[in-house]
Amino acid sequence: MTAVGDRVSTISGVRIVGPGSELLPDEGPFDVFLDGEVIADIAPAGALRPRGLVLDGEGAWLIPGLWDHHVHVMQWALVSQRAPLGHASSAAQAASLMGDAAIIDGRRVGTGFRDAFWTDEPTLDLLDAATGETPTYLINADVHSVWLNSAALRREGFESGSGLLREEPAFEISRRLNLVDPATGDLLVEQMARDAASRGVVGLVDLDMAWNEDAWSRRTRSGFDTLRVEFGIYPEHLARALADGLQTGDVARGAASDLACVGSLKVITDGSLGTRTAATSHAYPGDPHNHGLLTVDPATLLDLMTQAVGGGISCAIHAIGDVANSHALDAFAVSGATGTIEHAQLVAHADIPRFGKLGVGASVQPEHAIDDRDLTDTIWAGQTAQPYPLAALAATGANLLLGSDAPVSPLDPWAALAAAVYRTRDGREPWQPTEALDAATALAASTHGGSRAADVIAVGARADLALCATNPLTATATELRAMTVAATLVGARLTHGG
Repeated sequence: MTAVGDRVSTISGVRIVGPGSELLPDEGPFDVFLDGEVIADIAPAGALRPRGLVLDGEGAWLIPGLWDHHVHVMQWALVSQRAPLGHASSAAQAASLMGDAAIIDGRRVGTGFRDAFWTDEPTLDLLDAATGETPTYLINADVHSVWLNSAALRREGFESGSGLLREEPAFEISRRLNLVDPATGDLLVEQMARDAASRGVVGLVDLDMAWNEDAWSRRTRSGFDTLRVEFGIYPEHLARALADGLQTGDVARGAASDLACVGSLKVITDGSLGTRTAATSHAYPGDPHNHGLLTVDPATLLDLMTQAVGGGISCAIHAIGDVANSHALDAFAVSGATGTIEHAQLVAHADIPRFGKLGVGASVQPEHAIDDRDLTDTIWAGQTAQPYPLAALAATGANLLLGSDAPVSPLDPWAALAAAVYRTRDGREPWQPTEALDAATALAASTHGGSRAADVIAVGARADLALCATNPLTATATELRAMTVAATLVGARLTHGG
């Protein structure tokens, strides 16, 4: 018998799919032998004597372990304590839901509302009438705006005639709400990690808006060992990171293991579709002067990226609108930085090939395309750039890396895979099916290296693996979303199943 925490030496009787399987002589089953944290051998089932602790694969499908390349860890972990608002069909309903929400630490917090779909306006009077003197915060699904009542505005020292704060003021509110007691927060993060491991996740990129090294070092010292983590650095912390000599790939200082490593400089250069602040070449409907916002001007972006590359730090640049994507690609070209553009939701046709030519990864969230399909067909109907260009990016050589942007979408790689391959959910017709990925590309894009440099199952490869009940390369959209993961291993150690 095996259990979480055990180090496995043999995985018996599995079928191997995904990156690396093309080198195998047949479909199996195979036995996979592990030595330390790597794959030592792969042999036909029963050909070699099992050694050490054996995990019985029972004919299931073995794949490289999955990564979520864009997560706001603390904010996602706290979702369990926040009122869900994704089903609110109006501002009035959202306010009413918050009036009945639980009070935790003297305030009510809700998350996931989508006011772009509402016909009524979120107003301060409406929220005050429903929530009274209890400080109340409603976080937009895209996290780029927050609706506060008067009590919350007073508590935070902000003023707003409507109660709505957008972009940096909204981010500041989220940062404050995320500052929970470490003992409580770390327990929630541990539960989040166990949930992720149950979906075959072996690693994630944490882009919390904080100085993340200290938090992850502390967690590993307290025994966190469920996932690999690469954590982002925001511009306000870049000087500190450079002065301390942090470089992308370094193990977090003071950590008890090598699971937590330095990631990229994260720069948010524009807004979002839902908040109608993504920087676009054409105006938003009914608002001829609104082309969104460039929250970081091109010169400042180039300076930040140049500093980062000089210090050995890669870059992760948030760009949603086509104008923001163009500027981000320009900055990569001039600075010589390595890294990713995060989201790439609306890209000019002429810019799509530049990702591959410049070696810039496209860190994309396929579920957003499904969430936003109706918004895209209305709010972005007049745009000439390509929305959610997954297949076009792949065809021109871009390295795709799939993620969730949790809490914007749930941390579930199978939902991302289903959205990428089938471009639909809930029985609707596929949306822009020409931009769908084939299953093999989507699975590769869900590994650490991405679609162009995928993690593989091969001798010498790291034993970060997941055992699935269904072949992900032939599964239907429903089967992908409901995928059962029998076991997950990080460096040959069971983090789920057994």
